[in-house]
Amino acid sequence: MEIIFQTWPWYVSGFIIGLIMLCLIYFGKTFGMSSNLRSLCSIAGLGRKVSFFDFDWKSQRWNLVVVAGAMIGGFVAVNFMSDPSNVAINSQTIEQLAAMGIDAPNGKLMPETLFGTQIFDSPKIILILLVGGLLIGFGSRYAGGCTSGHAISGLSNLQIPSLKAVIGFFVGGLIMAHFLLPLLLS
Repeated sequence: MEIIFQTWPWYVSGFIIGLIMLCLIYFGKTFGMSSNLRSLCSIAGLGRKVSFFDFDWKSQRWNLVVVAGAMIGGFVAVNFMSDPSNVAINSQTIEQLAAMGIDAPNGKLMPETLFGTQIFDSPKIILILLVGGLLIGFGSRYAGGCTSGHAISGLSNLQIPSLKAVIGFFVGGLIMAHFLLPLLLS
């Protein structure tokens, strides 16, 4: 039982993800978290007003279960199984974050400056979260899926559009981390 509560090596998790992807390919399913937003909008009745949401969401029930499992699993992992002491952050990263006014996580998995409840005291941070959320939602729809859909499902199916999307995600992440984040937090 102790193995469940330990951090698993990347190759074990990667192998399990690979097995899941083989099962999804076998059953003709595609994995992606952002497609659940479309399902939720369809459940809410937006299909009567917007044709994009007018589809059989019941065929995607399995994917909604994946989202629920990810949320429950994340809660259980953080609150009952996490051991932040084994998280090693590069000293250069800590220095770069400190230059932007972000403290190291110090025994937590995430820095309080970015993920604590005090972020809701700042209108600037709330605006950044709202705009960022809209851009992510628009971007994932424009790209035809999110990072999990393209990087895990699309690449395992050898889809060239997914390779292009993943390259775009990485380039966008680098631009955000090295250029935009320092500007936004200054």
